[in-house]
Amino acid sequence: MQSLSLLHVATLAMEKFHHLALLGLVLLCFLSASFAMLPTNITTDQSSLLALRAHISVDPLQILAKNWFVGSSVCDWIGVSCGSRHPRVTALDISTMGLTGIIPPQLGNLSFLVSLDMSANNFHGELPHEFVGLRRLKLLNLSVNNLEGELPWWIGSFPQLLCLSLSNNSFTGLIPSSISNMSKLEGISLSYNLLQGNIPTGIFNISSLQLIRLTGNGLSGTIPSDMCHHLRGLSLLALSQNKLNGQLPSSLGQCSELQTLSLSFNGFTGSIPKEIGDLKNLEVLFLSYNYLEGVIPREIGNSFFLQQLSLQFNSLTGSIPIEIFNLSKLSIMAVTQNQPPITELKVTILGSTFSN
Repeated sequence: MQSLSLLHVATLAMEKFHHLALLGLVLLCFLSASFAMLPTNITTDQSSLLALRAHISVDPLQILAKNWFVGSSVCDWIGVSCGSRHPRVTALDISTMGLTGIIPPQLGNLSFLVSLDMSANNFHGELPHEFVGLRRLKLLNLSVNNLEGELPWWIGSFPQLLCLSLSNNSFTGLIPSSISNMSKLEGISLSYNLLQGNIPTGIFNISSLQLIRLTGNGLSGTIPSDMCHHLRGLSLLALSQNKLNGQLPSSLGQCSELQTLSLSFNGFTGSIPKEIGDLKNLEVLFLSYNYLEGVIPREIGNSFFLQQLSLQFNSLTGSIPIEIFNLSKLSIMAVTQNQPPITELKVTILGSTFSN
């Protein structure tokens, strides 16, 4: 009897174990099927690109129509690049193809995408929210299109992004403060849109930035007095054709790598900071069409590489400092239409004629 009881217990235990094992197998199959439905393979990448092709209404060169088809490997499609370690789409470059259409949400499934360049086409509509899934992006270039709508808050959700270019579109609203979350950003271009409001101060805290292009919007407010504290590697600052005001901060002289400083067509007041002369690498200085007053600082003559200088249509007084005429690389200088006018002066240096 006792042996039978032990056998009964053992049998129950084996049945229970078999039942648990069966449940585990069922669970494993369920998880495998679930993961199979996630965007984890090249087939999903292919479907995403075919969705893009389906949303293109004009393909004048028939590049996608004749090249993107199921019978060939997606990695061989024109404009598509795949990784060497993983057979996934890592780059999409369909720039300058004259394409017209909208950007479908399926592009957000290209989860291995590092570079996306759709610039110089005729894409319209808004950016799909599904782009937040492109966490590996380092380059996002959608410039020179007809994209519209407000810049979404999630535009700052790309932790690896190095270059963001959305210039020459019709984006409206404010520049999202979330952009400052992209701590590796090296270049940002939002020029020639319909953006308004202040420039988020967090942008000036991204120490990796080398290029800032915000020209041709309706941006207002002032430039932070300490803007160059974190931007020691900045080489280009283009804020022309906006509604910025206030005084030019003397801290501009701390942006020691600056080569281009373009602040024309704004509402800046006060004097030109003499600290601009600390910018030894400066090649272009555009400060025209503002309300600047006082004299032209002679310290500008310390910018030995200066090639273009535009100070016209301000309220500057006095004469052009002789130090500026010692700049051997200077080929363009415009100081006309100041009120009262700059002292009449016309000098020819190295074959170039400078006049007020």
